[in-house]
Amino acid sequence: MVITKRKAIARLGAAAVAAALAAPLMTAVATSTASAAKSPAVVSFPRAETLYTSGTMYSPPTSWNPFNPGNNYTGTQGLVYEPLFRYDPLHGKYIPWLATSGTWTNATTYVIQVRNGVTWSNGSPLTGADVAYSINLAENPAIPYSALVSEGLIGATASGNTVTVTFKSPAPYVAWQTYLWNWDIVPQAIWSKVPAKDDVTVANTNPVGSGPLLLVKSSITSTQACYQFNTNWWAIKQLGLSFHFKYLCDSVNASNNVELSAIMSNDIDWSNNFLPGINTLITIGGNNFITTYYPSNPYMLSANTAWIELNTSKAPMSNVNFRKAVAYAIDPQQVVTGVYTGIVEAANPTGLMPNLASFINQGIVKQYGFSYNPAKAKAFLKASGYAGQKLTLEVPDGWTDWMAAIQVIASDLNAVGINVVPTYPSYNTRTLDLENGTFDMAIDNNATIDASPYSYFDRVYQLPLTKPDLSQLNWERYTSPADWALVEKAATTPLSDTAALDSIYGSLEKDFLQALPEIPLWYNGAWFQANTTYWKDYPTSTVPSLQNTPVLWRGTWGGMTIPEALAALQPVPPAKKS
Repeated sequence: MVITKRKAIARLGAAAVAAALAAPLMTAVATSTASAAKSPAVVSFPRAETLYTSGTMYSPPTSWNPFNPGNNYTGTQGLVYEPLFRYDPLHGKYIPWLATSGTWTNATTYVIQVRNGVTWSNGSPLTGADVAYSINLAENPAIPYSALVSEGLIGATASGNTVTVTFKSPAPYVAWQTYLWNWDIVPQAIWSKVPAKDDVTVANTNPVGSGPLLLVKSSITSTQACYQFNTNWWAIKQLGLSFHFKYLCDSVNASNNVELSAIMSNDIDWSNNFLPGINTLITIGGNNFITTYYPSNPYMLSANTAWIELNTSKAPMSNVNFRKAVAYAIDPQQVVTGVYTGIVEAANPTGLMPNLASFINQGIVKQYGFSYNPAKAKAFLKASGYAGQKLTLEVPDGWTDWMAAIQVIASDLNAVGINVVPTYPSYNTRTLDLENGTFDMAIDNNATIDASPYSYFDRVYQLPLTKPDLSQLNWERYTSPADWALVEKAATTPLSDTAALDSIYGSLEKDFLQALPEIPLWYNGAWFQANTTYWKDYPTSTVPSLQNTPVLWRGTWGGMTIPEALAALQPVPPAKKS
């Protein structure tokens, strides 16, 4: 249970989200979390009709609030509530969902055609008014996407199922596109009764959504929550999507050993937990009943970039030659093969995710990129003036893969003359160290998968430098006004102007590789392993029709292709079950 504890919250309103997550859950739409905790004992569902999942939650189910991505339970975003569009990172395309179309009619006006024939789970129609209401919730500073207002959103109005959204000039094109697939639509008739101060903190334990899953309240315990398939889901008729399981039960994560035992003993069908060594267990006794997205290395899709945060406000990390020495001293392949046994990939020197390969200027990487080269590391170290002082490299205690990784990394650094000691503070202490700047170097992975390089460089170059918070922006404290200006330019460049965006991102990549404010090392995996005893046709790279995102994690992943992945699952005939 290492990596999936933290999913980077989308940039929009991240500070507001952080504040909301610290607040107690309130009651408005539904019953309180206390009543959820008093629910009956575990409800049993027919095994052959139930998909059992795990790998997202590390605490008991308490919230189904789509505006609370740090606390809502598995499935809330994307399966109970739904976005206007979905983003398919495997094929680089957007999928119309609650919207059938969205068009910039001029530089500051975006028109949405809301899908006809969609109903909420209480039977009432989903209308353009619901969409306009959901967008206008951005006026509440607590809402995660409230930054849209400061970035230029004027408001949304509905005429039937046509919604017109207006912006100031220049419009925040990237932020708006992020909203379209990251954030869900809620019913105005219900949500308008929630006090604005409770929009993010309300538990919402009677969720009324438009998606394929309906919460079974009697199933809620401290260790699980279950859903029933919504047979009135609009996508059955309109998109031909239907689930072949009747129930989905998601379990709160236990230890890695318990999770591994659960999937091996057929108690869990679909796991998004980090299971060390899962690749060695794919075939046991000739019975291929464990599957992963790729049938061989790296087995997993990439989910985010693991990099070294260097505190550039302190010497010697403030020296570019020292940072280059660190970059050339480390052999990421040792971490990939030794720590992860091949289930992750070494990162591109830019750190941009594999799904963004089309944005990476290979000429720039060839000219300015770095690779493992101890001789160059020593030369840069000598040029830096480093005097041999002891430095620390920290990761949270208990995150066993990272703990092993920094031992490898520290060994590499010490081999070229950089005196580094691995440290393992508690998660909270480590986070405070990053927020307050009381660290030397740390491993982090807040650069998650996205549809463009914007959010990546926003994390690297964000200015001004203010007291950091859970938004995780510029924790390395690197100051480059010129690069921040490029990031801001990218934010207001129309997505259709690919030539301009290629030029901007190319410049940012060049500057990044020359200055190395972060040092990308490897891509953490979108952990996915499935048991084929009861269900088959899981997401896989080998079958085009099954190339869907295989992760039920909260936040960004809810706006990807999980509905298609779940609809593709087929029951295994009883005679073939072990």
